[in-house]
Amino acid sequence: MKTSRRTFVKAGAMVALGTAILPGSVFAAAKSSRIVGLQLYSVREDMKKDPVGSLTQLAKMGYVYVEHANYIERKFYGYKAAEFKNILDGLGLKMVSGHTVMGKQHWDEAKNDFSDSWKQTIDDAAVLEQKYVISPSMDATMRNTADDFKRYMDVFNKCGELCHKKGMKFGYHNHDFEFSEKLNGEKLFDIMMRSIDPKLVVIQLDIGNLYNGGAIALDVVKQYPGRFENVHVKDEIVATSGKEKYVSTILGEGIVDTKKVVDLATKIGGTTCYIIEQEAYQGKTPMESVKADLEIMKKWGY
Repeated sequence: MKTSRRTFVKAGAMVALGTAILPGSVFAAAKSSRIVGLQLYSVREDMKKDPVGSLTQLAKMGYVYVEHANYIERKFYGYKAAEFKNILDGLGLKMVSGHTVMGKQHWDEAKNDFSDSWKQTIDDAAVLEQKYVISPSMDATMRNTADDFKRYMDVFNKCGELCHKKGMKFGYHNHDFEFSEKLNGEKLFDIMMRSIDPKLVVIQLDIGNLYNGGAIALDVVKQYPGRFENVHVKDEIVATSGKEKYVSTILGEGIVDTKKVVDLATKIGGTTCYIIEQEAYQGKTPMESVKADLEIMKKWGY
């Protein structure tokens, strides 16, 4: 997930909450304890134009779990928490997780406490009955020095405690710099894994993003067995334009060897939550792409 998602604008006109309920069989919950969901950034333009219509399409495809990428002024895609929860309930959808950046402004060093705005973020996530509150980015000023970085890892643990009180876990979603940047000769990712309390904080491993940082997903899962209960399921191909070397694609069509990574994460990584994400589409529409991704995951047994 890219930081640019924070530039989302709120959805325009409010859509009536009385959306027709689709047949219950469409939304039948999976019998498995595994959670397979979709990061809504994958269909970001659709969600911007028509949140309810887009969610309805996803539910018809067979998605049950979703992860949001839009929380602005205490609203999810233009809706207050309780309103959005009603929409999800009406469609048989569950907001298992959400991406909201926790920045420096959310921690008051003088008070040794979180800002009211961040506490409200946690409260609103609890209204949606999220299992995870994930920060998908980290300001560069939070990692200027090893001491800065370690101090914010302590804040991560404190946020884990805050979320725990609401029955949730705090988490962090990697990009690429965590694997390419070092402090005192050690990769940021390794410092992070050593510093956070896994009982309170999860690393939502994005198995695609890390390739732009020079890492390989299989190696990371092997290095930290049991540490990745929540994974962003992706595949990557070589980019033909832009600044990044790799961009995402349909699962199974790129270099990640996604099935092998997901199978290993299931076997040794402790993974139970699988969030599909695709940010580039190679001529397909986003909706076509995420439908194909879900079908592939089901074919793989998830």
